[in-house]
Amino acid sequence: MAQQDRAIRTRRLILEAAASVFDDLGYDRATIAEVLERAGVTKGALYFHFASKEQLALAVLDEHVTDIAVEPQKIKLQEFVDAGQVLAYRLRSDPIQRGAARLAVEQGSNHLDRKQGMIAWTRFVEDLLNQARDRGEVLESVVVSETAELFVGAFAGLQLMSNALTNQADLSHRLTVFFEHTLPSIAVPAVLAKLKLDPERGAELDAALQRTGRAPTGVDVAVS
Repeated sequence: MAQQDRAIRTRRLILEAAASVFDDLGYDRATIAEVLERAGVTKGALYFHFASKEQLALAVLDEHVTDIAVEPQKIKLQEFVDAGQVLAYRLRSDPIQRGAARLAVEQGSNHLDRKQGMIAWTRFVEDLLNQARDRGEVLESVVVSETAELFVGAFAGLQLMSNALTNQADLSHRLTVFFEHTLPSIAVPAVLAKLKLDPERGAELDAALQRTGRAPTGVDVAVS
């Protein structure tokens, strides 16, 4: 078990180092050598978990949705809002989220299939919205699949703009503005009135998740 725990910690350490390299340099300029230097592991340890730079990048893209876990709420649309705000908060400093964000939207390289990050995030959002619809929280006119794609596309644009202007410092506020403009066309009025949209919610939720052990905390987090 101790050996398995070390392997899990090493894998997470490598992923975070790779994500930080992708965030700083982009996919094409990133090198295995730079990942090794930042992770402080041997080449053998890295290749035990990941066979190539492409596998590292794909693993970072996979991880970014896995890392977004929010507490269940009586209103499912609140979980939808909360997941967005937690992600917006973590994009300020979390290496996995920052690296995945750059990989997902970066232009120029044809050596990496970037679709899977967008697809995974869209499916995550679509699942939350479907659950909200089943509970009667969503207007009957809403097409859930299109709404999920709209949110993911808009979020990508918001984070690009926020990164360029404030290094993600105002992303939570920008997301709140987006929710204020779009949720009235999604949520039934009785539910809309109960939703908490304040931009500080992401930080509060992340702190709560850290206390309960449901948030990523560096190399001590077990991942599949």
